[in-house]
Amino acid sequence: MADLKTKEESIEPSAFLKAIDDEIRRNDALQIMELMGQITNHPPKMWGSSIIGFDKYDYVYESGHSGTMCKIGFSPRKGAHTLYLMLGLGDFDIELQKLGKHTTGKGCLYIKKLKDIDLDILRQMIEKSYKLVCEKYG
Repeated sequence: MADLKTKEESIEPSAFLKAIDDEIRRNDALQIMELMGQITNHPPKMWGSSIIGFDKYDYVYESGHSGTMCKIGFSPRKGAHTLYLMLGLGDFDIELQKLGKHTTGKGCLYIKKLKDIDLDILRQMIEKSYKLVCEKYG
């Protein structure tokens, strides 16, 4: 079986974020990290080389593949901040309509700038996602 690339690492998340050249993107990432830490009451950890995650759970797929992953997290990518919120676990339609400028993917939320969204709605979405993951995986 191949070695998992996305696993908990010993890199300090704040050092990773300090290396972001764009000040707005860096400050947005620091704000997302603080928000997720407040909601989960867990310290941030690096998962792989570019994901900052909070808390963790073990999973096993029907195929037998298993692993450990963060319950919620984000990656401050150049094009947009990618928030890993397990959108597929719940109904986020109302929140997404109210959020502001964003796009979504399979379980992910993409936000270019925090100034373009409603931070209270984002908080609600992170709280809801974290609660759903905790209920499903403990």
